[in-house]
Parts: sequence; structure tokens; C-alpha cells
Amino acid sequence: MNTALTTNDFNQIVAGRRSIKKYDPTVKISRDEMTEILRKATMAPSSVNMQPWRFLIIESPKAKAILAPLSRFNQRQVETSSAVIAIFGDLNSINNAEAIYGKAVELGFMPKEVKEKQLAAISKYYEQMTPEINKETVLIDSGLVSMQLMLVARAHGYDTNAIGGYEKDKIAEAFGLDPERYVPVMLISIGKAVDSGYPSVRLPIDQVITWK
Repeated sequence: MNTALTTNDFNQIVAGRRSIKKYDPTVKISRDEMTEILRKATMAPSSVNMQPWRFLIIESPKAKAILAPLSRFNQRQVETSSAVIAIFGDLNSINNAEAIYGKAVELGFMPKEVKEKQLAAISKYYEQMTPEINKETVLIDSGLVSMQLMLVARAHGYDTNAIGGYEKDKIAEAFGLDPERYVPVMLISIGKAVDSGYPSVRLPIDQVITWK
């Protein structure tokens, strides 16, 4: 049974977020709701709007069994979560430029001549971009969508845990993705927490700010 309580209280969403290690295995997020959570997450910004993030929703027992040996230190999250979302960055995201900017023209967000000018500049930029800069950009954009995903999940009444400890060199191929194209970013477990999690200490804000 799904007992998640939604909220629009931004302070509660941010201040109440915890990294959850164990979830109620009886709570399953429907595909419709998961799709809506991800739709809102993808409103995050990205460099020249290329939206390089890609989501692999690992929810079935079969898929979780594939993930389990690749995420050895996070077995409880894998087993009890409604799903584990594997976030990848698409190194070929430029291939979607025409579709993205064409849709912007169709919706009246920009004139066609502006689209053509911007696409020409973007194409030239990507032609000169090194693989290292491309990967760095993809990772930054995918990090932005990942944080937004965790906050949107809170708004829908769910809890999450960002996981970086897994076999990054094996996960794409394990799920049939091209490892040369899709770079792993992180795993995010999602579900309904069985407890409130633990608060954590943050450095004093004046210790991490420099004013000029």
C-alpha cells in the first residue's frame, strides 16, 4: 500500500531530506508517478539545454538481482527500495539538438532564425570540444538533475539515497547500454523510509563562504 504524503513546503523538503538506507518494501511507486517525478526532475538546467541525463529504473526482482553484485555495500537499499534509479550521462547528447530546438520553435519559445543561429554556434562548439570537457559537462548536468530528483521525490512523499559506491565500469554493459556512450553518474534508491534517518552535521556556513 502506498502511504506517501505529498508536500509543497520547501523548507520541509530541503531540511527534512535524509540519506535513507532501508525502505518499506510494501510501498511501490507506480510507473505513472515515477514518470511524473522524473519529468519534474528534468526541469533542471543543462548546458545549452542538451539534457544529457538518462534514467534506468531498476525495479523488477530480475533487474535488482543484476544490480545487487554491482552494489555490494548497499544491499538494503537495493532490496527494500521501490526502485533504484541508475543515472547515466549521454556523451552523444548533441544528437538531440535539432529535436530540442525545433520543438522550441514549434511551441513559440523562439523564432526559427534564432534557432538556426544558436544551433550553428552549438554545433561548432561541440565540434571543437574535447572528450574530457564533454564528459565533465555531462557529469555536471547529470548531477544537477540528480539533486532535483531527490527533492522532487521528497515533495511526492518519498525518500532517497544517493549512491556512488558501485561497479561503475560494469553497470552500463550489465544492463545492455553502450559503455562508450553512457557514463555512469550515480545510483539513487527511492521509496518510503521505515524511519526518519539520521541528521548530519554541516560545516558552519561562514567557513565555506568567501566574500569579495
